[in-house]
Amino acid sequence: MRILIVEDDAALARGIVALLRAAGHAVDHVATGEDALMVLSDEPYALTILDVGLPDIDGFAVLQALRRRGDRVPVLMLTARDALDDRVRGLDLGADDYLRKPFAPEELEARIRALGRRRGGDPTPELVIGTLTLDRSRAQARVGERVLDLRRREWAVLDALATRAGQIVPRETLQSEVFGYDDPVGPNAIEVNITRLRGKLAPDGPAIRTVRGVGYLLDAG
Repeated sequence: MRILIVEDDAALARGIVALLRAAGHAVDHVATGEDALMVLSDEPYALTILDVGLPDIDGFAVLQALRRRGDRVPVLMLTARDALDDRVRGLDLGADDYLRKPFAPEELEARIRALGRRRGGDPTPELVIGTLTLDRSRAQARVGERVLDLRRREWAVLDALATRAGQIVPRETLQSEVFGYDDPVGPNAIEVNITRLRGKLAPDGPAIRTVRGVGYLLDAG
């Protein structure tokens, strides 16, 4: 997924960014609420991790502004506060989940996976397309019993296609979901990953088809 981190604690933000990039996500970071609202108006994200205690406007105000303008991006709120009223307020304003600091990295990753599955319309940890199975809890794919050796970008592209199996996914959509705005992206980055995936899915996995001038489609099987 492409994830935006909104956190003013620089050390914590660096840790979260490193953790999620290692898990294969494309991650961007801003430190203020105003920057978050600006970035979210211009860039597509699958998830926003939003700290409550920001230096300009608090996370509740950011969340409220997002929902008022019709932005439905899933939001996981982070807070050092333990008050029940704060958690209820965040959920009532449209937050999708809530995590109290300090938290274990494993719990953050698990909550992100759960929100990603919910966004994709399938709450189960496994997604099956013909002979292909994606185990999202471990970021692992296999064809039959054959486990695919995937680089993190390859996994991200395959997950994006598998979530929309049988549908054309525009090249621009793939690029925006797989790469953050600070990532060095070559002009053929998506094509390179698609070529590698085709080789690893063959001969018994579903095909990735090119729709010339539009994007790519993973056969639904």
